[in-house]
Amino acid sequence: MEKKIRASEEKDKLFKEVLRSTDPTAFRELISRGMGKLVQESLEQEVSEFLGRDWYEHRDKASLEEEEPVRKGYRNGYYDRGIRTAEGTVRIREPRVRDTEEPFESRILEKLNYLEENLKELATELYVRGLSTRDIEETFVDEDGKALLSRSSVSRLNDKLWEEYEAFSKRDLSEIDVVYLYADGVYESIKRYTNNQTIMCSWAICSDGHKEMLHAMAVNSESEESWNAFFHDMLDRGLRQPLLVITDGNKGVHNAIAKCFPKADRQRCIAHKLRNIRVRLPQEKQDEVLEQIKAVYYAPDLETGELLAGRVIDKFSGVYPSAIQIFSDDLDACLIHLKYPAGHRRFIRTTNLLERSFEEEKRRTKIIPQHVHEKGAVSLVFAVLWRASQRWQRVTMSSLELAQLKQLRQLICPHDNQTDFISYRLAA
Repeated sequence: MEKKIRASEEKDKLFKEVLRSTDPTAFRELISRGMGKLVQESLEQEVSEFLGRDWYEHRDKASLEEEEPVRKGYRNGYYDRGIRTAEGTVRIREPRVRDTEEPFESRILEKLNYLEENLKELATELYVRGLSTRDIEETFVDEDGKALLSRSSVSRLNDKLWEEYEAFSKRDLSEIDVVYLYADGVYESIKRYTNNQTIMCSWAICSDGHKEMLHAMAVNSESEESWNAFFHDMLDRGLRQPLLVITDGNKGVHNAIAKCFPKADRQRCIAHKLRNIRVRLPQEKQDEVLEQIKAVYYAPDLETGELLAGRVIDKFSGVYPSAIQIFSDDLDACLIHLKYPAGHRRFIRTTNLLERSFEEEKRRTKIIPQHVHEKGAVSLVFAVLWRASQRWQRVTMSSLELAQLKQLRQLICPHDNQTDFISYRLAA
């Protein structure tokens, strides 16, 4: 009867065959078989340690040589299986063990399973960063052109992103010390909607200077009711009251801020405002007039800004009434940033933090002309925005600036004695 050969010896033989090869393309095969050889030998050793005896060693002999009793059970062949890695599929033979007091579970294979999970993680990140599912299927193939990830695995990428979104949208927000809150919406085309689907988003600058993405939610439109629901979802999860809320000119969000953050200041994005003024001026006069308007928005303090605004209105209202009407509309909200620390003003006078993130998100979603459903749109938009937020730089919060913010907080909410936070809670 021919003696059985353990799988590690077979691997060793195949490895040496490739090592002797003169084929210049054999290097990749060498790596794959070398990895297979290492894994196979490790599995054989793991089984020996589990059973308490080596290959072809009898139980009685092993019991005499060892102080501890040998476990019951015996080797019973192999299962053929493959481990998918970014370098290709590594073929191994998984040992079978029978009649043991407890089942044999390989810790090595448990760790190796992470290789396939890491491959899926890599595929997910590539999907978020711009590859289509078809691109991913074509990218991750082995040396024979076979897909390393099944079609079903690739198609489930959105499911994984949706799980990430659900966990994100249920987070407790009570410990986030929000000083400046941003809110805006982005639009995505979805097959089941006649118009674009609105996805509302919110970010914050916190008292320690870091920027935090707070929420994203799909709604039918940027109506007051939708913004109320969006803000209340965060408030129900413990969001504290910010000092300042920064938005564009949407009337619905203005009304919702007044209801949900009644004591917070509201900053109107001056970048949007300047664009609206520019289109109402004759082209040859745009630079001249806008230079004086910018001097208002970039004034050293609120009192100076209000003084300069009055001069601009007096000077140009009779010549460019349409443009000056836009300038005068919601003027207080355009200047409110001037009461905050000078070092923070360039961050809080516009919604550029949101706009730049939306630009990055649009570069990704433009390869999908139309999302199949809302779930897919929200998953992908959230994934792109969340990953972009991880690269945001902090805002410096000096001791003087923090003292100024705490003073503003006391003026807004004088009866709140909790000094650990700059944000605050309203009395019931």
